[in-house]
Amino acid sequence: MQVIREKEYVEPQLVRMGKQLVRFGWEQALSCLFPVVIFASLAITQWISLPWLPRYDWLLLICLLMQWWMVRSGLETRDELKVITLFHLIGLTLEIFKVHMGSWSYPEEGYVKIFDVPLYSGFMYASVASYLCQAWRRLHVDLINWPPFILVVPLAAAIYLNFFTHHYWVDVRWWLSALVIIVFWRSWVRYNVNGTSYRMPIALSFVLIGFFIWIAENIATFFGAWEYPNQTEAWSLVHLGKVSSWLLLVIVSFLIVATLKQVKQKIQ
Repeated sequence: MQVIREKEYVEPQLVRMGKQLVRFGWEQALSCLFPVVIFASLAITQWISLPWLPRYDWLLLICLLMQWWMVRSGLETRDELKVITLFHLIGLTLEIFKVHMGSWSYPEEGYVKIFDVPLYSGFMYASVASYLCQAWRRLHVDLINWPPFILVVPLAAAIYLNFFTHHYWVDVRWWLSALVIIVFWRSWVRYNVNGTSYRMPIALSFVLIGFFIWIAENIATFFGAWEYPNQTEAWSLVHLGKVSSWLLLVIVSFLIVATLKQVKQKIQ
């Protein structure tokens, strides 16, 4: 009889955990709407040859229409659009430099290219910002023990600059990663799922987002979004070491979004 009672007590808990996990996954899926459209467009344009315009230009047109629809439908606010546009410029600048240095390439033709980089590429970075903004709003994200601006802003700038300077100087990504752990050691992110609050260390959230972006990068290169030198002859898995690059880029993205959110709260 006691065993039956224990099962009756445990089962609702497991059911509730399952429902919360499904709800969390659903909110994450809605937050990833822009990236999903980009991946779907990459797959469709890889399999189906569209008329009149090169593939890269069609991808740009689809991204522009998607961005317009998200703002028009209210899925994104005008403030979030400003953040996403900033990320588009940050990403496009990085892409131009990396392509120039031979880190990767965009081998297909396109009318709308700047220094061999198609403009749609900036939307892949912007989609990360879109995910962060959407998830922030949907999950009611709150920051606990967030470090002061005087630490956060220089750290984000140093991480971004290292993507450029390591081609000419020492790559200090691991030093910067250690610095991130030190600066955010006591920092947590709190989020809400269906009325229940949860929290996790911010550093862990950086790692998880960076890992899933690495998976997304493999999907993107498989569908020909861009091409690494070792993928010229045939597609191969993106080196696991790229997780560290995406991890640092996610940190920059998160720091910018978090800083802008806090600045807006102080203004209000």
